[in-house]
Amino acid sequence: MPFKHLFRAKAIWTLKKKDENIKSYSRNHSITIEGKSNLEVSAAKAFKGDAALYNPEDMLLSSLVSCHMMSYLYVCAQFGIEVLSYSDDAVATLEVNDDGSGRFTEVTLNPKVLITNANRIEEALLLHKKANELCFIANSCNFPVYHNPVCEVK
Repeated sequence: MPFKHLFRAKAIWTLKKKDENIKSYSRNHSITIEGKSNLEVSAAKAFKGDAALYNPEDMLLSSLVSCHMMSYLYVCAQFGIEVLSYSDDAVATLEVNDDGSGRFTEVTLNPKVLITNANRIEEALLLHKKANELCFIANSCNFPVYHNPVCEVK
């Protein structure tokens, strides 16, 4: 029987200036999670946000990248594959409609993994599929998540 975990986040936004134009309001806000540093967030620059701050789109992609990596490291440990390093240069495609609605249509993960055993490269590459099956975030997405993994040996 599955068990449930609850995660909580609190968003806080306030009007910066009383005479602020209703259409040019600040998109900057904080996300607070108990016991952790606050996240200063805005809309993406394309949506009149502060480009220096994280935005929800950044965080969705980052969550997917991070979850896949942790799932991958887990399955490699289960199969006895020693991973020395892991990096990913992921790309997400967001389509915005004329009415302002939109959605992510796909994400491509490009993980580059360094392992210790040259005889296990093929297996290490195949474990990305297993990691994707275990990834909580990927399992929650309504768009395809593609993988272009590279595996090298040190």
